[in-house]
Amino acid sequence: MTDLDDLLHDTAVDLRMATFRLTRRLRRERAGDNLSDAHFAVLGNLNLHGRLAIGELAQRERVSAPTMSNTVDALVESGLVVRVPSEEDRRRVYIEITGAGTSVVTATVHKRDAALADALADLDFTDEELRVLREAAALMRKVAER
Repeated sequence: MTDLDDLLHDTAVDLRMATFRLTRRLRRERAGDNLSDAHFAVLGNLNLHGRLAIGELAQRERVSAPTMSNTVDALVESGLVVRVPSEEDRRRVYIEITGAGTSVVTATVHKRDAALADALADLDFTDEELRVLREAAALMRKVAER
């Protein structure tokens, strides 16, 4: 392996571990205790992209359509999403987030942002370190969107 290969590998390991720990910590911050990560991911997708068919949701979350159907059933029962029949094709049904679902997403995002801001404040980073973190966040987003 070359020095560049070693650097890439070591960076990948460090990034994976830091991301994993931070994600696990942030996932504890939720507006609803009875909401699983899978449920929140579906709500987040619907909040971001608008109404979607179950197949589209399943594809976005990389699960089977029957698994997504079960997840949607639970969210419908909780009043966080509704099924909306297609006006063009009666066989097609879309899933749409409700006001309550949007509120859960908004509250959870606010809790997570506040928890992370508090953690950053507790660490007493300098302005320069905070700028580096922002730059790192942009690079991480680039990797995630690849």
